[in-house]
Amino acid sequence: AGNVWEWCLNEYHLPGNTQVGGDKARALRGGSWLDFPAELRAAKREYFTPDDRDGDIGFRVVLAAPLE
Repeated sequence: AGNVWEWCLNEYHLPGNTQVGGDKARALRGGSWLDFPAELRAAKREYFTPDDRDGDIGFRVVLAAPLE
């Protein structure tokens, strides 16, 4: 949860149905900088179609740092 909604591979369905693929609405998770702080959590989800674009939808870049 944090700066952008994260695209998920699975289609958006009611809880319990998590099919992967297709061009239907995709699940987004986490919330963004536009949401109220109380709503920012990894379990939060919404949906958009794959061709939707918005300033608070994206992906999170991760870099694994070596443990020393």
